[in-house]
This record gives sequence, C-alpha cells and structure tokens, in this order.
Amino acid sequence: MAQQRTDFDLDLEERRRVLDAWVEKKRQAAVLECEAMELLGERIAIHDRDVVGNGFHRDAMYRSMVAEFSAAGRIPQGSVEFAFADARTLSCDLPAVRESFAVGRVSAGHVREICRASAIVSEAIRNRRVDAGVMGLYEAAVLVFAERETAARTAAHAKQIAAALVGETVAERHKRAAGERGVKVRSVGDGLALLTAVLPEWVAVAIADRLAQMTRQVIRNRDRESAAARDDEPRTDANRNASTSTKTDANAATAADEGKIFSDDTFATDPDTADASDVVTDTRTWDQVQADLLADLLLAADPSAVHGTGLENIQGRIQVTVAGTTLAGADDRPADLDGHGPLHPDIARLLAGRNTGWSRLLLDRFGMVTQTDTYTPTEQMRRFLRARDQHCRFPGCRTPVHRCDIDHNHDHARGGKTRIDNLAHFCRAHHTLKHPDIPNTHRWTATQEPDGTITWHSPLGRDYTDRPTHRVMFV
Repeated sequence: MAQQRTDFDLDLEERRRVLDAWVEKKRQAAVLECEAMELLGERIAIHDRDVVGNGFHRDAMYRSMVAEFSAAGRIPQGSVEFAFADARTLSCDLPAVRESFAVGRVSAGHVREICRASAIVSEAIRNRRVDAGVMGLYEAAVLVFAERETAARTAAHAKQIAAALVGETVAERHKRAAGERGVKVRSVGDGLALLTAVLPEWVAVAIADRLAQMTRQVIRNRDRESAAARDDEPRTDANRNASTSTKTDANAATAADEGKIFSDDTFATDPDTADASDVVTDTRTWDQVQADLLADLLLAADPSAVHGTGLENIQGRIQVTVAGTTLAGADDRPADLDGHGPLHPDIARLLAGRNTGWSRLLLDRFGMVTQTDTYTPTEQMRRFLRARDQHCRFPGCRTPVHRCDIDHNHDHARGGKTRIDNLAHFCRAHHTLKHPDIPNTHRWTATQEPDGTITWHSPLGRDYTDRPTHRVMFV
C-alpha cells in the first residue's frame, strides 16, 4: 500500500512539473513577444525621423515599411499594421502595461486588447473632451484586471472602462460606426469564399446565438429520425446489431452542445417506409451545420425541410444591463452588452420596449448586485445569479449564462444549501469536471466565498480563482 502511494505521489509531482514548466515557457514567450514589439517601436521611431521634410512621400514610406515586415515575417500586411499601431500605443501611452508585458505578467493577447480599447480614450484626449491624465486611470484600472484574467475577458472589461471614462462619446462613436456596416465576399480558393458581415455588435451576437440554437435542434432531430428509421426496420440478426449500435450514439446531441465533431449518424426521409435505399448519411460537423443553416436562412428565408422541424420559434438571445435613468431618458449613459462591451443607449431602449423579460437590479456602493424584483424566491435567485455571473464561472470561460447549468458548489446530495453563496453558473464542459463519476485523479472541486468569488481546486492541488464581474465601475 505504501508503495502504491509513493507511485501516485511521483506521478502527481511529474504532472505538476510539466504544468509549471509550461507556465514558465508561456511567460518567457510573453517576454520575447514584448521584445519583438519594442523592435517595432524602434522601427517606428526610424520611420518618424525619415518622414521629417518628406511629407509628400509619407504614405509610401509607411506602406514600404509595413510591406517589408510582412514579407520578412510571412504575416498578412493588415496584421503587421495592427502590430505597429499597438507598438506605438504601448510605447507612448501605456508604460505600466509595457512594464508588465516585459516580465511576462500579461501576454501579447492582453496587450493587443488593452491597446485597441484605449483608442477611444486617445481620441477623447485629442479632442480635449477629457484630460490627458485619464489615460493613466484607464491603464491602471485595466492592468490590475488583465494580470489575473484571460485576454478575452480583458477585452470586454477594457471596453467598459474606456466607456466609463469618456462617457457620452461612446454613444456618439456607436452612432457613427453604425454607418460602416456592410457585407463583403472574398474567395479563399477550392470553390470556397469568405462572407464577412460588419454589423452592430448586439445584432451579431444575437445571430450567432440563434444559429447555435438551430444547429443544436438539427442535431437532435437527426438523432430522433435516425432512431425511428432503425426501429422500423425488420428485426433480422444483421440489423439488430446495427440498431443497437445506433442507440449507443444517443449522446450525440450532448456532444453537439459542446461543439464536438459528430460520428456518422443516419436518418430516413420517411421513417414509415424506411429501408436501406432510403437511409441518408449525414456526417456534417457542428460548424458545417451552422454554415448550411446560414445559407438556407439567407437564400430561402426559412430552413429547408431536410434540416428538421421546430426551428421556426428559435430566437437569438442577448443579455443587456442598463441603468433605470437611461431607460427613462434622463441620461444617455452607455448600456452594457454582457460579455462584449458598451451598447448605445438608444438600442438598449429599443430592446427594452420590445422585451418583457427585464429585471430591476439594486446595486450596493461597490457595484455588486444585491437584489432584483421577481415574483417567486426561486426565480429571484436565478435572476440574481444571471446578473452576477454573466458567463460560466470557470476561470477564463465566456460561455453565456443561458447556455450554462446552475450548480451547487457544495453538492446538494451531501448537505449543500440552495443559497446564492453556494450557486453559480457553469457551462456543461466545466460542470462535468465536478461529477462524482470522474476518477479522483482527474476530478475538480469548486468552493465559493460570500462575495461570489469561486475557487476551483485542480487534481494537481492547484487553486484557480474567478471573481464576479462588477456592474458599476468607479474610476
């Protein structure tokens, strides 16, 4: 027994060693990325000296510089232009972010999001709408968040901070940017093309959500029809085994929820007359089904019958938080498109007028949700949790709450109470990490503090913390 424990300890130590080594390599990679960005900054300084007295050729000189770096690094020119812009911003406006980047506390992805979200602050400073010191406030507020969160979460937070600092200029920017919406087609070879649509963010999020719901329904319909076709076949020894095999794939819909690739499933066009010649093989992946649905919706305005029924009532969902004073028209503060960033107040008012599912939230002085108007205690708790969590509470996960499960952090079957400080939203993929059927060497646990902070405990004995997002930011 002692020998087995020793072997387990050695195995655990090996896993920890690999994890620590990987984290250190990622830190070193960030340091190298920072050095690479500083070289871009040096090249920009050379460019700025070159263009002095050569204003007529300024544009050509800049394009030549970008083209050379693009060719040398085998990187698209658009990406190189963004990299130069980020390098200039980091060098001129964000010294604390640069320092953090230089030692690997934030990654290149974090820096990219921080730099680009700072653009509206820079614009407001240039137009003298805010004082130059506002950039320092923006940098300090975003950096403390970025050093403990993912780049994706940092992007949404940085937009919110920038919006709060520049105030009504966000509404003006959104109104102006709405005129840039459009659709483009670009060939990518082999008979394929890239269709790009520039839309208001809230519209794009709703479209993506509706496509996801419809795709999930298609996969479920496919499984039902497959099972019906198999059940109607004559029960010979040969197809009895095939039927059994099909039923073992009943979890394909669950795999669909997680964006997995599906195995070969079959369904009959008419289950009542199904035979071997009627069965059609559908091997489409989640992404392929989404692409087909998008094409059907745009070309025929309704999904074709082959994709199954029950899709017509599916609607795209978004979650918006807006101050009551803004809804009443007393001010034009930006609303919040949860998980993405600011939303024009006029759009929030429009959505509020068309939707009956809005909840009134009461906030404490720190911006945390403390109460919401509801009809029953159970629904009150659910609305509170939706408002607090916004997304899956596994560190870094951004799956929205309407696609998550509400989990008892301390298992209800083992005495856990159904209370706010014991409940949180977890997406299916992360929720299942806690299931008791997972071996102890791979199972995670989660505990919650009174303020809503959740700490995940890994099989390697490491702790990872996820803090709830504040609804109001004081900067």
